[in-house]
Amino acid sequence: MIYWQIFSAFFIPGVLGYGGGPASIPLVENEVVKRFEWMTTNEFSELLAMGNALPGPIATKMAGYIGFEQGGMLGAFVGIFATVAPSLILMIVLLGILYKYKDSPKVKRMTVLIRPAIAVMLGVMAYEFFASSYSGAGIYQTIFLIGIGYILLEKVKVHPALVIVGALGYGAIFLGGVI
Repeated sequence: MIYWQIFSAFFIPGVLGYGGGPASIPLVENEVVKRFEWMTTNEFSELLAMGNALPGPIATKMAGYIGFEQGGMLGAFVGIFATVAPSLILMIVLLGILYKYKDSPKVKRMTVLIRPAIAVMLGVMAYEFFASSYSGAGIYQTIFLIGIGYILLEKVKVHPALVIVGALGYGAIFLGGVI
């Protein structure tokens, strides 16, 4: 039963997550945190941060890790396969159709209309991460980390992976977290 749960937890976001990994992350969070309760929001945000620091697609890294935690090596395989399968199937089926109608105004309009929905989903997820970090670390720590992160990313132009590693180190040292 666990393998079916792992499969559905990653296959459904793969089908509905139009736009790749970033678009499917809120859907994966819903499955993993809310539906199956395998992780807390805090644990998911830490996994997301660690996954973003590593090279490669975020969705497959998360599926492999969560699948391994829930079902061992077979669980990792099922999670990764479930993440990749919808894209593979849909790409094969729809590639010919989209290529045939690529200049259609309806196809262009569809793409333009989907982007705001993805932005809203990412915004909701960011708010939930902020709320959980605020309750866990306190307002001053949260504001400090947001401020330093903004300065490093936007003003100094430090690579996001280095900012994530720095925030993890800060949390491990000053907030009593474990890396």
